[in-house]
Amino acid sequence: MAHRPAVKLTKRAVDAAQPETARFTLRDSDVKGFGLRVYPSGEKSWVIEYRPGEGGRGVAVRRFKIGSAHTLEADAARSEARRLLALVRLGQDPAGTRKESRKAETVEAVFETYEARGMLHLKASSRNLMALYFNKHILPRIGKKKLADVSREAVRRLHADLGATRAVTANRVIVALSGFYRYAEETGLVAEGFNPTKGIKPFPESPRERYLTSEELARLGDAIREAERDGIPWEPDPAKKAKHAPKAENRVAKIGEHAAAALRLLILTGCRLREILNLEWTHIDFERGILLLPDSKSGRKIVILNAPALDVLAKLPRLGRYVIAGESAGQENEKPRADLHRPWRSVARRAGLEGVRLHDLRHTFASFGAGGGMGLQIVGKLLGHKQPTTTQRYAHLADDPLRRASNAIGATLVAAMGEDTRPENVIPLSRGG
Repeated sequence: MAHRPAVKLTKRAVDAAQPETARFTLRDSDVKGFGLRVYPSGEKSWVIEYRPGEGGRGVAVRRFKIGSAHTLEADAARSEARRLLALVRLGQDPAGTRKESRKAETVEAVFETYEARGMLHLKASSRNLMALYFNKHILPRIGKKKLADVSREAVRRLHADLGATRAVTANRVIVALSGFYRYAEETGLVAEGFNPTKGIKPFPESPRERYLTSEELARLGDAIREAERDGIPWEPDPAKKAKHAPKAENRVAKIGEHAAAALRLLILTGCRLREILNLEWTHIDFERGILLLPDSKSGRKIVILNAPALDVLAKLPRLGRYVIAGESAGQENEKPRADLHRPWRSVARRAGLEGVRLHDLRHTFASFGAGGGMGLQIVGKLLGHKQPTTTQRYAHLADDPLRRASNAIGATLVAAMGEDTRPENVIPLSRGG
């Protein structure tokens, strides 16, 4: 251990130990070999250090992590240290035994524990999102690998493959995996400092704001109705050889009424995707026409429902706990629907809106409010923005008073100049121009 004066390790000593630029260990004055490991990040862990076997200066010191000082009290950690050090005197090697057990731990197996215990500090919506990243992207690629066998190159390839089409998702997946390995390190499942996400540079993320025009919304509405009622025709990809391709008359992609309702609610409410997919029937107050969301990105949130949105909800069959029914609807362990990727791709392609994201429907809701002269403060409240600066991105759309003033000044000036200002000589400005 580092050469620092030994102290009685108590809660007060733990709280007083401040992180430094390099990690260090405080020794306990009562139990030789027991200490507190303090990391630059602020993480603090209980450890023992010992020389296995016969000991002696020629034997390398081994460190064994007992647990986190944030969750394990000093007295309990000291008792465990005494027990482990007694085993060492009997010839056992706790660190070596743990190292062997690590080899049997796969990413998939540890994730079950991480999901149940390691994500409790996150909000429910964040936990669902982390689970989505793992189940959809991480586990299919590296789930069968042992924790310590996941290389930085494997993580880099995962990041690069996702980033080819979804840079933001790729970056979030790396953040999720990094948190997972921090948990594995804190619980002693991987060696100290081991994290294969280190050094993975995130893709640049530039804000994207896409607003649908009235004409594009009309096409989108037609596509949703067609997909829900008859199905959208599709053709097999000639690049992919399929032995049993469906007959031409069966090549239609239909979306269920719940998926269609989810798309309509995203358009009509300006809610985020997870707010709609995690929406429960108990969150709806039909009498007052509001959604009472207990957990959104900005915390507790009230959503004012317009008449069309209320109509969508009133007509939707109740199949389970969640408004947008998923595969487990009605079951005891019911979970919310994971995503809307497949129905959205089909509908967007049919409407000629390739490249438009589901989140752009939220931007569209805001743009119609700002452009309709409702004021940025009102639009921000409808979207649930905590900070006015968040709504400022739509300021350039809320320019109707300025345009009217500019038109009045222009009319006065050209009249003074004797210019022809008949309507047929004026080029109209489009709504989104």
